[in-house]
Amino acid sequence: MTVPAPAPAYAPVLVTGGTGTLGRHVVPLLRAAGRDVRVLTRNPRPAADGVEYLVGDLLTDAEGKSVDAALAGVEVVLHLAGDAKNDEATTRNLVAAAQRAGVKHLVYISVIAADRVPLGYFRAKHAAEQAVVGSGIPYTVLRAAQFHDLTLRTAAAMAKLPVVPKLGGIRWEPVDSRDVAERLVGLAVAAPAGLVPDLAGPAVRTLGDLTRDHLLAAGKRRPMLPLRAPGKVGRCYREGANLARPGADRGTRSWEAFLAETFPADAAGRLGIS
Repeated sequence: MTVPAPAPAYAPVLVTGGTGTLGRHVVPLLRAAGRDVRVLTRNPRPAADGVEYLVGDLLTDAEGKSVDAALAGVEVVLHLAGDAKNDEATTRNLVAAAQRAGVKHLVYISVIAADRVPLGYFRAKHAAEQAVVGSGIPYTVLRAAQFHDLTLRTAAAMAKLPVVPKLGGIRWEPVDSRDVAERLVGLAVAAPAGLVPDLAGPAVRTLGDLTRDHLLAAGKRRPMLPLRAPGKVGRCYREGANLARPGADRGTRSWEAFLAETFPADAAGRLGIS
């Protein structure tokens, strides 16, 4: 009788932002890959399904005591927690704790064109990237496009206006958070790879068209007024500086399919998809 070989033992993986939009997909995928998972969270919750939730705050725990405890015995960290105002500070605090703990692989999710778009959110993401790159810890940085979830919130906000701006000069390539999660987990269980190819959605669309699709899916009628985005930021978007670099990877789940999942069954027909 052949005795099966025991499953390899892995150190637990720490995930920040594990209860957020992306983390809710990443954590079960890590468990499916056979990893024990710790989630750093500000709010206590009981352990479940091989996931341990440890209370800590990357911004307010100046001495890093709670973060140090969460990192004990951890070799891989996925830093998914995002805060446009404090991204650099929280990432630097995490990096310092990871250095103390001897972490062997730090995976960071950033945004496409973090180093090219003159907006505060992008600048904060780029500063956080630099904290990771300069940490001395082997790292992987993945830059992803705007998630479908964010695109939906943006379109829904504009759809509340009596006349909806059709910003045709602004192009996005939204990606499904599930595609991003799958890519991140693949990177986390592999060797550190530095800055990897961007991950964008399957199509480049104008923000006006994305908003129109939302109106169709929601069964709403609103007049749309074509507008040109002004200033330095508008020029940046018109030139496509926010779009993925050549050689980018592409997700498979489309914006239209996401809307069809999000809205009632007849939304797919209104969007012209089966």
